Amino acid sequence: MNAALFDSAAATLPSLCFEKPPACGLILGSGWGQALQTGEPLLRRPYAEIPGLGASTVVGHTGELILFERHGLRIAAFVGRRHWYEGAGWGPVVLPVELLRRMGVRTLLITNAAGGISPSLKPGDLMAIRDHINPAGINPLIGPVMPGWGPRFPDQSRIYNAGLVDLLRKAAYDTEASFTDGVYAFATGPCYETPAEIRAYAGMGADAVGMSTVPEAIVANAAGLRVAGLSCITNMAAGISGPHLSHDEVLAQTRKTAPAMSALLDAFLARLSASQ
Repeated sequence: MNAALFDSAAATLPSLCFEKPPACGLILGSGWGQALQTGEPLLRRPYAEIPGLGASTVVGHTGELILFERHGLRIAAFVGRRHWYEGAGWGPVVLPVELLRRMGVRTLLITNAAGGISPSLKPGDLMAIRDHINPAGINPLIGPVMPGWGPRFPDQSRIYNAGLVDLLRKAAYDTEASFTDGVYAFATGPCYETPAEIRAYAGMGADAVGMSTVPEAIVANAAGLRVAGLSCITNMAAGISGPHLSHDEVLAQTRKTAPAMSALLDAFLARLSASQ
């Protein structure tokens, strides 16, 4: 990890990003950008203009930082993410977390599209991440201890804040969303998992699987942020249903679920505002 890269990225952002700590940071995964209600933003900054981040290479990830006001809160949203499988290293993956930390953000919601493993899930469900499993075995904290990222050996007993999960649950009640909570397994991608791998993840206790979120959550937790994770279940994982998996299927389901995603995300911010 390159601290100088983080410094140069932060230096390109205007003072507006740092004058008032945002009440919440968002990192939005596949299809979630369409769910964001921003009104007239205070700032839009393409990822390509942020050193070390770079333009998104995945369809469904807009690739821009948006600063806006909603429900009386200032929100900083990274719309789209970079992934480990893109081959650019950990810097672009965790840079949004570091920039949010430097802005003074203390609460972070990370969203993704995921494949369902649990038979209780179906495409279109929204799942708060209660805990995660990292069978990939890779970790963005490997290497020198970075300033602001906490101790060498951070505790991971409660990565996903129970109070934030409760706010998501209440927001789902407000919007009548199809909602549950569960355990998310992280796979590196870019290929989808095999049926045998899915059976193994199910045996570990995973309810859903995806190619993101866990690295950002690890860093955010180590840095002392309150973290919540939210998955849109876009398909059932390999071997459970259907002969093939594709990213087109993922995007089609997020378009279909977009109204529910948008309502839940906005209701969560309203609940967060009321809890301040």
